[in-house]
Amino acid sequence: MASTDTITTTAVVGSGYMGGGIAQVLASHGYKVALGDVDGDTAERARARLIEQARGFEAHGLFPDGAAQTIEGNLTAAGSIEEAVVAADYIAEAVPEEPALKAAILRRISAAALPRAVIGTNTSAIPIGELAQSVDTPERFLGVHWMNPAPFIPGVELIPGPDTDPDVLNLAEELIRALGKTPARVADTPGFVANRLQFALYKEAAQIVDDGAATPEQIDAVVSNTFGFRLALFGPFAIGDMAGLDVYESSYRTLEKAYGERFAVPETLTATVKNGNLGLKSGQGFLDIDPADRPALLAYRDNAYARLSHLRAQLGAAPGL
Repeated sequence: MASTDTITTTAVVGSGYMGGGIAQVLASHGYKVALGDVDGDTAERARARLIEQARGFEAHGLFPDGAAQTIEGNLTAAGSIEEAVVAADYIAEAVPEEPALKAAILRRISAAALPRAVIGTNTSAIPIGELAQSVDTPERFLGVHWMNPAPFIPGVELIPGPDTDPDVLNLAEELIRALGKTPARVADTPGFVANRLQFALYKEAAQIVDDGAATPEQIDAVVSNTFGFRLALFGPFAIGDMAGLDVYESSYRTLEKAYGERFAVPETLTATVKNGNLGLKSGQGFLDIDPADRPALLAYRDNAYARLSHLRAQLGAAPGL
C-alpha cells in the first residue's frame, strides 16, 4: 500500500450530497467509481444526477473542460452496496451521520470488500475507534472527513483509529493529495478539529443572540467581514502570530473579566508570551516564523486580502442574505 498506483477502482457508499461530491472528485481524477446505495435504482438516479450536475458545473466554469465526460465515463451505479465494493481498492463510506446506521453499513462493506481494500468513513464527529469495531481488519480503516461541498472545499481531515496501519494512513494521504485536496492528519477526538472549532464558534454566536448583544444577521456580517475574512487565507495561529500574542493575552484577560472561565487565557499562550515569543514582533510565536520571511509574509497577506476584497466585490451579495 505504498503508492496510489495500487488504487484504480473505488467505491462510494452513500450517494447523497456529500457522497456524490466525493464520487465526482474521484471520477474526475481518473478513478473508476462504483456508487452503492439502498438499491440499484437509487444509485442509478444518483449517477444521472451527478453527471448532469457536473455538466452544469462545467458550463459555468466551475469544472474544467471535459470533466463531465470524464466523470460519466468513470462513474457506474451498482445494484447493491456489496456489488459496489466487491472489487474496490478504496472505499468511501458516506451514509448519514447516525452511529447505528454507519456501523451496520460498515459491517456490510467490510464483509464484502477485498481484504486489502482501504475503507474510509466520512464522519463529522463520531469517534473512529467506535466505528472501527464494526470493521473486519480495522488496520485498513480510518476517518476521511471531507467538507461540503466536496468538489470545491480543499481541506480533508484524516483521522487514524487505534488500529490503523501507518501505511494505510500514508496511502490515504497520498490519495487525497492526488485528488488536489489538502489533507491534515488529526487525532481521533470527538469533532476532530474542523467541527470542534466550527461548533465552538456557533455556540458563542448563539450565546450572543441569547444575550441580546446582536442579531444573527449582525453577527454574520461581523464574522464574514472581519476575522472570518482573514480565515479564508490563514489559520488562527498564523493570524495570532501576525497580530501579536501579547495583544491576544491582554484581550483574553478583558474577556475573562467579563465572561468568566470560558474565556480564561490559554496556558500555552501565557507561557509563550512569558518567554518573550510574541509572534512576528519577536520573530517567534506558535509557528516560529523565520524573521527573514516577515517582509514577504506581510506583503503576501496584504496582496491576498486586497485580491479577496476585489473578488467579493465582483461576486456581489449572496442571494437572500
